[in-house]
Amino acid sequence: MDLLRGGVSGLGGVWADFGAGSGAFTFALAELIGPGGEIFSIDRDAKALRSQEVVYLAQPADKKPIIHFMLADFTDKLPLPSLDGAVIANALHFQRRKDDVIRQISAYLKPGAPLILVEYNVEHGNFWVPYPISYPHWEVLVRSCGLVNTRLLVTKPSRFLREIYSAVSLKPIMAGE
Repeated sequence: MDLLRGGVSGLGGVWADFGAGSGAFTFALAELIGPGGEIFSIDRDAKALRSQEVVYLAQPADKKPIIHFMLADFTDKLPLPSLDGAVIANALHFQRRKDDVIRQISAYLKPGAPLILVEYNVEHGNFWVPYPISYPHWEVLVRSCGLVNTRLLVTKPSRFLREIYSAVSLKPIMAGE
């Protein structure tokens, strides 16, 4: 939750967790937006999504947002509503063409909505994290994709690849919106 907290401005809203995996960040986001919210948990691993759903169904209904478990590759065009926010945590480092992915995700965002990234803060990866993106390179990438007000939220030491960070960028609000 600490990695997301600074990018979630309040309760409720419609969010998506792109590349949700086992759901650690989906459930952290669920706690932050509360029972009035809605989350699309998107992953191409059906087993991971079923595992999330089991945990979700075991929680009291009045304490959780609605979560839609969407079996899909998050890099594809998806049938999503306009989003009040998005999270991509530990998933972007599997994508070589990050700019295409960021443009696709930002197209779902409402003007002013945040995109929160959680990523390893290194330039070179390994077999398990093939294409990480350091925070300085993230700033350049999202600016080139049209997002604004990028800021580092928090860093945490990682035994795996030195350090993990979270950052938030906003979809700009155009005049008249």
